[in-house]
Amino acid sequence: MPRVKRGVQANARRKRLLKHAKGFMWTRKSKYRQAKEALLHAWSFQFADRKKKKRDFRRLWQIKINAAARENGFSYSKLINHFKKQNIELDRKILADLAENNPEIFKQLVQ
Repeated sequence: MPRVKRGVQANARRKRLLKHAKGFMWTRKSKYRQAKEALLHAWSFQFADRKKKKRDFRRLWQIKINAAARENGFSYSKLINHFKKQNIELDRKILADLAENNPEIFKQLVQ
């Protein structure tokens, strides 16, 4: 059986991984073992933070809606309940945008 030399594939794999670690600090950007470990953590944080971003925006929208609702004599929870009873199906993103940029339209919705 002929001998197989795997250096080309191994070097390509290491080079590809180091390319992903560009911008990391110290030896994490240049040494394969450290870069591999750093990328394992970086990619798991990246995945989790894509989920966290959605949570953070929803919290921000709720804060904006609550602030505008209190100006109109409602609390956030009572306002959302009021909208559900009236079958007003605007999501929190749109409500927050209306509260921030068009307070007069938001006031009409509350009435």
